[in-house]
Amino acid sequence: MKVLRRREIEQFSLSFLDVICCGFGAIVLLLIITKTMQPMVLEQTTVDLDGQVAAKREAVNTIQGQTRTVTRQISDEQRQLDMVLELLARARRELSEILGEFASTKEQADEQAIENSRLKAAKQTLSEEMTRLLGQGFKRDSNVIGGITVDSEYIIFVIDTSGSMQTHAWPHAVRKVSETLNIYPDVKGIQVMNDMGDYMFPNFRGQWIPDSPERRRAIMTRLATWAPYSNSSPVEGIEQAIQTFWSPDKKISIYVFGDDFSTRDTIEAVVDRVDIMNAAGPDGSRRVRIHGVGFPVIFQLDSQAASGFRYAALMRELAFRNDGTFVGLPSLQ
Repeated sequence: MKVLRRREIEQFSLSFLDVICCGFGAIVLLLIITKTMQPMVLEQTTVDLDGQVAAKREAVNTIQGQTRTVTRQISDEQRQLDMVLELLARARRELSEILGEFASTKEQADEQAIENSRLKAAKQTLSEEMTRLLGQGFKRDSNVIGGITVDSEYIIFVIDTSGSMQTHAWPHAVRKVSETLNIYPDVKGIQVMNDMGDYMFPNFRGQWIPDSPERRRAIMTRLATWAPYSNSSPVEGIEQAIQTFWSPDKKISIYVFGDDFSTRDTIEAVVDRVDIMNAAGPDGSRRVRIHGVGFPVIFQLDSQAASGFRYAALMRELAFRNDGTFVGLPSLQ
């Protein structure tokens, strides 16, 4: 019998060894790579990124808040600038108006100066002509200025201090008092009371105020702010002035300044009472002249115009009966 021999199995071949070597080399290479690189922690990286995002958002919010604040400041500054520009424009307009008024006033002043110069020259020429025609000793018989006789040695002002006069006509009334004083350069006595008979200077009650430049200045200064109570009727002041100061040896003029006669007295009754107080002398003249100046304040108020007409009618009759003059001012200018 023939016995078969088995071929011997080779434990290792070249290819197997190559594979083993390559695998071992790969392991060594992996070990080398793993030792040179640090391990990465994904969770920590995520946390760091979230923190950065939150910080960026906070920075953005901060910048937006600062932007809003700066925007508000710019808006406020713009409004203030607009206000300043508006005030500046208004100031420029006012300055332009003032300059225009100044130019107009200067022009009027120049015209007035020219006119005064002409009047002065005309007055000098007229005086020379009057002296030549009438003689050196000529003297005017009647002392009349502007229709008002100014021969009195004593003058009394009876001034309406009511609200309508104080509000609408007081500066004009003060000016008219000054103008009246100017036509009396030298008198023996002055007195000032309101339409109720209240004295401007109580220490001179029932007495004449001696005339002097200082006294006149004191009267004008006090008159500027003088405002005692008034019932808008000149009757009480006129009667008080006549009863207190009438004298047979004195020439007295009463100047009544007002705009209203609103009491229940009738014009006829007031005129009759004054006729008795200021009786005419043997020559028919009155010792007290009564002049009236009417300010057209009430005529501007339709509801009260009637009392203004009553004042004008009263003062015209009193002036006519008592050797005086009534002047109704056409305006408050």
